[in-house]
Amino acid sequence: MAKQNKESRCSFCGSGKQDTLMLIEGLDAFICDKCVAQANQLLVQELGSKKGKALDPSITLLKPQEIKAHIDQYVIGQDDAKKVLSVAVYNHYKRLSQKVDKADEIEIEKSNIMLVGETGTGKTLLAKTIAKILHVPFCICDATVLTEAGYVGEDVESILTRLLQAADYDVASAERGIVYIDEVDKVARKSDNPSITRDVSGEGVQQALLKILEGTVVNVPPQGGRKHPDQKMIPVNTNNILFICGGAFDGIERKIANRLRTQAVGYKVKKDDDELDLKNLYKYITPQDLKSFGLIPELIGRVPVLTHLNPLDKAALRNILTEPKNSLLRQYVKLFEYENVKLVFEDEVLDFIVDKAMEYKLGARGLRSICEAIMLDAMFDVPSDDSVQELSITLDYAVEKFEKADFKKLKAA
Repeated sequence: MAKQNKESRCSFCGSGKQDTLMLIEGLDAFICDKCVAQANQLLVQELGSKKGKALDPSITLLKPQEIKAHIDQYVIGQDDAKKVLSVAVYNHYKRLSQKVDKADEIEIEKSNIMLVGETGTGKTLLAKTIAKILHVPFCICDATVLTEAGYVGEDVESILTRLLQAADYDVASAERGIVYIDEVDKVARKSDNPSITRDVSGEGVQQALLKILEGTVVNVPPQGGRKHPDQKMIPVNTNNILFICGGAFDGIERKIANRLRTQAVGYKVKKDDDELDLKNLYKYITPQDLKSFGLIPELIGRVPVLTHLNPLDKAALRNILTEPKNSLLRQYVKLFEYENVKLVFEDEVLDFIVDKAMEYKLGARGLRSICEAIMLDAMFDVPSDDSVQELSITLDYAVEKFEKADFKKLKAA
């Protein structure tokens, strides 16, 4: 031995021989048992991640009809959007589960999705519901906080940071995940002329999204935030990441009406447009309308699947109150069960809530606002009153509490 035992130390952690169970000697170097165990653990993780490129064969792939049946338990209506999402998610699974045959030159490409619909019709709810049954990492991001690189706000790469966090920083798992980008209409170009001013939170974000949507290797900061020269980056390949974009696109119905040579309000110009549904112009949306709204053609081309969500009518709002597993009324009933109080709603109250939601045009979100206004006093008093065992919400009670909340100011606004 070149060194005496008292001088022998681990070349990795610096522990002396007296501090270890075993000190293995190499050529002018030593390694202790603790470092060997840790190195073995890192080796297993690294090799395991490289082998885990394909989906676990033990996972049962859900068919599109099965995916839609699951969504039906939580989301009312919107059959067209459900079918599009179910097929996209199923095809995404199939792309990941099939082994690549080098002899076969056919390569299945991903089909990113654009969801268009009024506020409160269920775009974000659809994304959250699908996330419950997925066997791949899933995250929801908000496009409103994104800006062009170098400006105040979050870089586009922060989207992939959230996906990495959802995958517990397993890069191989994150590279086959699904990302839902909400409020994508807020990054529309503010002006038809791109040369007037630098639109760092609009067109600048769209340009930055192009490379991520199409598929490339992106250097992602693991903790988010700004990228620094000394910060360690994680390379993520977005080629197998499915992107779902959603937005209300408020005002796009006027673009659609102009293209169809009709009017959203008033008389129609052409007599042969009798079959047009003027109450739901979203069903006639095309990529041309997205371009007119302010999305750049390059972005539209990278999101080839375009679908819409129908506005909610009275029947749909009534069903939303009672039918889903996580319906609004069941949530209130559960809240009062914690206080050992049985809560009952009369049918007339449900009709009243739906009528007011239609009146204020707030969609499904308006249902909760109205219910909160009606139930506020009851939720305030009942927990302190042990004598109450059953609470029945009548129409007179609902009208009184609703008028007390003074929603007329909201309507005036």
